[in-house]
Amino acid sequence: MENFDHILNWKLKDGSHRFPGKDGGTCINEAALVACGFEYRPVRTVNDMPPCFSRPICRLAMMLNDQANDADRQRLVPFVTRLACADTPEVERLREALIQWRLNLHGEPWGSIPFEKGIQVLQEALALGRQAEQVMFGDVVSRMETVKNQPRSTAGGRFVSRLKSWLSLAKDPEPVG
Repeated sequence: MENFDHILNWKLKDGSHRFPGKDGGTCINEAALVACGFEYRPVRTVNDMPPCFSRPICRLAMMLNDQANDADRQRLVPFVTRLACADTPEVERLREALIQWRLNLHGEPWGSIPFEKGIQVLQEALALGRQAEQVMFGDVVSRMETVKNQPRSTAGGRFVSRLKSWLSLAKDPEPVG
């Protein structure tokens, strides 16, 4: 996975994104969705992630992604396929407690932390509980390339298609009664 970003030219960027451009251009959580086989969608909070993604781990990954400089952010790419590791509520609480304790947050808001320390804590939190299912590298390449090459007009996938069909149906209403 070390060459993941070089092979795909997928660039992790800060913040949420409407649609990835030709060079990638998504946050770590948006990239994780696609890499794990989910339809692309913007991720503004960890609650936008499917239930199989660990909330504490995705929150830490998002914070590291958004606070990192462009070079450091690319170091998060190997973690993209590891975020879909949600476990029992007990394990998720343990992960949250570990992150809070190791980053010395103790109930304080998430502030700026040293990137190296954040990476280390991310690795420690990922070691607890269920591990993400192994995703074959070829599958990741295929999924990321498909999204990267998708025309912008089809961004949003099924929802946009359904919305367009609903709007066209509204033009020709069926008679009632």
